[in-house]
Amino acid sequence: MRIALAVTTLRAAIGAYPETAALLEGRVGSDLLALDNIRHTPPSKAFPAMVRQSAFEVSEMAIATFLMAKAYGKPMVLLPVVLAERAQESALLTAIDGPVRGPADLAGAPIAVRAYSQTTGMWLRGSLAEFHGIRADTQRWTTFEDAHVPEFMDPPWVTRGTPGQDLLAMTRSGEAAAGIFGNDLPDGLRTVFPDLEAAVAQFRDRHGFIPVNHLVVARRDVADARPELLVEVMRMLAASGARMHTRESLRPALALAIRYCTEQGMMPRPLSVEEAWEGLPAAIQ
Repeated sequence: MRIALAVTTLRAAIGAYPETAALLEGRVGSDLLALDNIRHTPPSKAFPAMVRQSAFEVSEMAIATFLMAKAYGKPMVLLPVVLAERAQESALLTAIDGPVRGPADLAGAPIAVRAYSQTTGMWLRGSLAEFHGIRADTQRWTTFEDAHVPEFMDPPWVTRGTPGQDLLAMTRSGEAAAGIFGNDLPDGLRTVFPDLEAAVAQFRDRHGFIPVNHLVVARRDVADARPELLVEVMRMLAASGARMHTRESLRPALALAIRYCTEQGMMPRPLSVEEAWEGLPAAIQ
């Protein structure tokens, strides 16, 4: 007689995408585990709870948030799964009738962003420095929210918006020469990059990948005590259609994100790529 194995339930926070639909709708089954998925819209709403309270055993996580959290010693383990990736250049916007005609016009100018730690901002600041010589610490940044990692304080070249200021209004009025937005782009602005396709190709041709926004992480205690559960999470995500990677295939993106975060004053110390993978079970390559 076959003995049924006990099913373990993991509390999860995974966003709804075409690649995760089968998993979240129960069309990918498992004899080993079930995911009690706590929906958050947008998924970034789950990040502070994961970083600050370890509220989930498996969670979606922005790459910048994860790297900052890892550098501050948060007990999280990175899984080689990409849930969101995109070119970032379309998120750097300016007033339609404003004087900015290209990235060079931003040198020394005020730029507004929701939070300095936002992943889209990290990738764009890195590109501005690398391709246009516009370093983060030479700009005047305005932010409106704290980082998900509570230990992080905005660097000295960043100021907090005052009551009544907001990202969209500052960008439309020209009070900010440009604004960095997220996945949902507002109307009534235009891109700083006059040739978006060329800017996207410049990054891709040099680095060989599209910038990674969201990955998947797990609590360190789960990885240590029940590594087979994380192997099963990976299997289920793959069966659902998520973009699976290996440690090696994600190395270029992790290495560049670490460099950008370090250059932009986002981490208390640099990490190595090997440290970023610390705690991942050996069975997951």
